[in-house]
Amino acid sequence: MAAAVLPLPKNRPTQAPLFAAPLPKKPLPAGLPREWYVAHNRRLKTMRLVIALLDSGVYEPAQAGNARIRDTAERIGVYPPSDVTCRMVRALLGYGR
Repeated sequence: MAAAVLPLPKNRPTQAPLFAAPLPKKPLPAGLPREWYVAHNRRLKTMRLVIALLDSGVYEPAQAGNARIRDTAERIGVYPPSDVTCRMVRALLGYGR
């Protein structure tokens, strides 16, 4: 007995959209030390850079030199990252292995 195959509805997309709408921004909590805000923003920048590098085909930490990371930052429109942020980007790329 063969299983029945139902056709997809006409209005249903066959692929997910490439870019989802960004989440609404929430204010950061007040009263924390300045170092917390610096570290938080650095982690956010690191994640943005890693996502952009993965989208461009960079999967290995060895492929992501400081120059390539800074070129990617310029391409996506963020300030050039520091050496510390570049190290964080390479470390985050290495976690996926």
